[in-house]
This record gives sequence, C-alpha cells and structure tokens, in this order.
Amino acid sequence: MSTLNSIVLTVQHYLSDYILIVMLLGGGIWFTLRLHFIQIRGFGRGMHSMFSGLFSKKGKADNSGMSSFQALATAIAAQVGTGNIAGAATALAIGGPGAIFWMWLAAFLGMATIFGEATMAQKFKTTGKDGAVTGGPVYYIRGAFTGKFGKALAGIFAVLITLALGFMGNAVQSNSIAVAFHTAFHIPQWIVGLVVAAIALFVFVGGISRIASVTEKIVPFMALLYIIGSLIVIIYNWRNVPYAFKSIFVGAFDPSAVVGGAAGATLRLALTKGVARGLFSNEAGMGSTPHAHAVAKVDHPVQQGFVAIIGVFIDTFVILTMTALVIITTKVIPTGKTGVELTQYAYSTLFGKGGNIFIAVSMFFFAFSTVLGWYFFGQTNVKYLFGPKAVKPYACLVAVCVFLGSLAQVDLVWNMADCFNSMMVIPNILALFALTGTIKKVHDDYFNHYLPQHPDYKLKKKMEKEKRKSEQNKTA
Repeated sequence: MSTLNSIVLTVQHYLSDYILIVMLLGGGIWFTLRLHFIQIRGFGRGMHSMFSGLFSKKGKADNSGMSSFQALATAIAAQVGTGNIAGAATALAIGGPGAIFWMWLAAFLGMATIFGEATMAQKFKTTGKDGAVTGGPVYYIRGAFTGKFGKALAGIFAVLITLALGFMGNAVQSNSIAVAFHTAFHIPQWIVGLVVAAIALFVFVGGISRIASVTEKIVPFMALLYIIGSLIVIIYNWRNVPYAFKSIFVGAFDPSAVVGGAAGATLRLALTKGVARGLFSNEAGMGSTPHAHAVAKVDHPVQQGFVAIIGVFIDTFVILTMTALVIITTKVIPTGKTGVELTQYAYSTLFGKGGNIFIAVSMFFFAFSTVLGWYFFGQTNVKYLFGPKAVKPYACLVAVCVFLGSLAQVDLVWNMADCFNSMMVIPNILALFALTGTIKKVHDDYFNHYLPQHPDYKLKKKMEKEKRKSEQNKTA
C-alpha cells in the first residue's frame, strides 16, 4: 500500500506541477486570444443572465434540462468545495501571499477555457435512451475525434471522472464535513457521515429536478453566508488590507520580500501552488462543470458559455479571495499551520471557538453541495457507459462512499482521487484544442447572426442611434 501510494504521489506531482499547468494555462491563453478576450466581452452578459435567473420563478428542471441559472448553481456547487477553504490556505502556507496573484491569473485565463467547454457541451448535447437531455465532455470528445480513438478517449474520461469525483472525491468531501463537525461540536464522525449520506441519497434519487432545486437554493445562501462572515473578519482587520494586497502583488514575484509570509517560499512555489490550487478550485478545463452547462435550456450555446464564465469568477475572485484575505489580514501564515487548520485559526482570532463553528457550517454547505454536483457529473458518465439502469446502483454506491469517507482519511484513496482528477484533464483539453475551429465558428455565429436579430439587441441599438441623433441636434 505504501509503495502504491508513493507511485501515485509521484505521478500526481508531475501531472499537477508540470503537465497540467502547461496544458491548462496554455489552453487559457490560447482561447483568450482566439476568442478575443471573451471573459471580458462576455462578462456583463453572464452577470445579467445570473441575476435574472436568480430572481426568476421560471424554468423548472425536468428531462428536457435545467434553467440556465440552475445549471450555473449546479456547476458552482461543484466548484466551490473544500478547496476554497483548505486549498487557498495550503497555497498560502507553502507559496506565500503571492500564490493568490497566480490563482487570479489562472482563473482569468480559465474563464476563456470554460467558455469553450460550456459552449461545446451545449452544441454536442444529446437525448439519452431514457429520453432525458444529457451532455458533457464524452460527447464533444467523440465530436472532436471520430472512430475508435474518439470512442476510447471518451471511455477513459468517463471512467476517470466517475472514480475521481463520483466515488473517491465524494468520500473526500464527506471526510471534510465529518472532521469539521467533530472539531466544532465533538459529534462522532460516523454519525455525521450517516446523516450526510442519507440526505445525499434522498437528493440523488430525486433525479435532475431535485438536484437542480436543491443547488439553486443552497448555493446563493452558502455563498452569502461565507462572504458576510469573511467580510466581518476583514473589516475588523481593515488596517491590514493594504498590507494584504501589497503582499499578494509583491509576493507574486519576490516572496522573500513579504514580511510575515510563508517560510521558505520562492517564486516557483508561489507560481506552481497558486496556479495548481486555482485551477483545481474553479475546475476550468477539467471537464467537470460542462455536464451541468450541457443541460441548460438556452437559445444559443454561447449564452451558456457566458454563464459558465461567472462560475469561475464567483469561485476564485469572490469565495477563494475571501479566504485568502482573512488569512493574510489576520497574519497567521507564520504559525506553521496549513489547510483547514490555518483557515479555522484565522477566523478564530476574531470569533474564538465560533471560528471553528463557522468553518464547520461553511464546510458542510461547500462540501455537501460539491457532493451533489460531483454525483451528477458521475451519473452522466455512468449512463454513457452502462445505460440508464445503472443510475440507481450508482446512487447507492456513492452514498456508501460518502458514509465510508467520513470514518477515516485513507491517504491512498485521497491521493488517487487527486491523480485521477488530474488525468481526466488531458482528454478534455485535447478535445477542446481539436474543436478550436468549431468553438470559434459557434462564437462568431452568435455575434454575427443570432445577436443582431435579438429584440433586446435591436432595441438597444435603436436607443443608441436616437441618443446620438439627439446629441448631434443639440450640438447643431
């Protein structure tokens, strides 16, 4: 077991610190340039779609899909997990405050990649044997590579994501909840695991409609709760806010110049840990969130691409940044703590024991929502591999993994989850590169043909023309 664990760790090290950073950053740069900074041009449209969907009562999920907002909520549910609490802290503890700068850069570039993922998920979505709309990387991988190679690559991706997220990943999330509640409330971990598994199974068996209904309610609440709690700590330490931002920008290029930063931090550590943690937090390029965006009910694939951009923004530039600012403004990095312990300690500097409770509650919402999102992503691939009849057994197996994961941390399982998670990026990114022409064509079709025909666009242009005419008359 120890030998196998060492092999897995070695493979994961080379994947996360070298291969994936090159592929994911390269993909982000490539699509940013090819799509003319779509993450900036499409940001406003994505925000408009999110807020209009947040307050809309329309679009109940069914076999024909979810509303655009429900798809976004399901994607964010998967993106915003324990990595936003523990991942940011680990990056800070090893790479120093400068790691956050590289997280931001990775997220900015990732917003272009995830636009391509969501757009292709929409374009290649299909109707399954059970009559339900489905989609994801397995479908656009086969669209990118025809024949046996495409089929094999899609099959490999399906197996990897089912193991990495559906089974092992959800065990990791469950363990995080159980440990946090045991620390805060002294509740035995097996009881927490049993309760979480039971609630999760109840949601699983309700299908896409129940998953969408739960995520669209839980995601806005958990995000707001965490933001408010974090802002209280940051505002309390407001004098350290300028220091925090200075540490982030200076530490990105000269970590040793940051007073009170991570001991032994170097530019390489700040860059690699920041980029790696950032990419794995927002999941851009990993091929996970396209499963949610594929089933959104939209008129044009690009519309969901805009919405997907917002998911990365919320995950990294909002939630993860809140964690980072709390840790830096409380100046707890030199304590030598890391992961969840460092985050809990930072919040406890103001809240005392309440800090542990706050993190435990936040961890529950973050991790539980991730369990729902990752189950849904795995379910799509199980259906692809084995058909609709395999969904119920899969739901039961995931619930068992959730319970077992709460009992104890098994390093091999945890490390294999990370390794498989990394490996599934490769077929996904290869397919996106191969589909560059298609992504650009769909993008151009939206801006050149669909958008000019849209009533709102026509009205906006008419008003702009009337405004210019009015200004010209006044000048005359």
